Amino acid sequence: MARRSRDQAEQTRARIVMEATSLFRDQGYAATSIDEICARSGITKGALFHHFKNKKALFLEIWTSLQMQMDAAAREAGIANVDKDDPYHAFLAGCRVYLEWTVRPDYQKIVLFDGPSVLGLETWHQLDYSLGLRNMQTGVGYLAKRGLISQDRVEAVAILLQGALNGVGFALRRTPPPITLDEAHAAFEALVRAIR
Repeated sequence: MARRSRDQAEQTRARIVMEATSLFRDQGYAATSIDEICARSGITKGALFHHFKNKKALFLEIWTSLQMQMDAAAREAGIANVDKDDPYHAFLAGCRVYLEWTVRPDYQKIVLFDGPSVLGLETWHQLDYSLGLRNMQTGVGYLAKRGLISQDRVEAVAILLQGALNGVGFALRRTPPPITLDEAHAAFEALVRAIR
């Protein structure tokens, strides 16, 4: 019996997250009400608040999930693109995934557009760097081990490149974007290859 209740609770939570993600993506955080999330999820407010403290906590879970999914996809791309003749190739493949995610409607609206205002800019930056900077440090460290970047600059270069990718991500979310994804990636590649 307890297992069935746990399974039902997990299914309910997953349904809430799925419906809220759809609503936040399509309408934005401010325009999405708790009542609407409950109606779409087929639950009561009490059930929603059993799983989430408030709407912001639900948003944070969705924001974090999208960041983790993007992070995993970037890591997978890096691993899949290891090239012994061009060590930059794997690193740039992972970075390209991030740029591709910045034009996805869910990532763009939830992480890049609503994220800073809902979470607060300082919290947004702290969370973004704690999640994304690890992969950036790993990638830059990989380049440093191959002698392409100075080992004593790994941390600084990782922070610089993380900021550059975030800046491009924000630019790509504008309507119309001032640059294309391909232009952004080409410029980022030129920057990375120029750093020593």
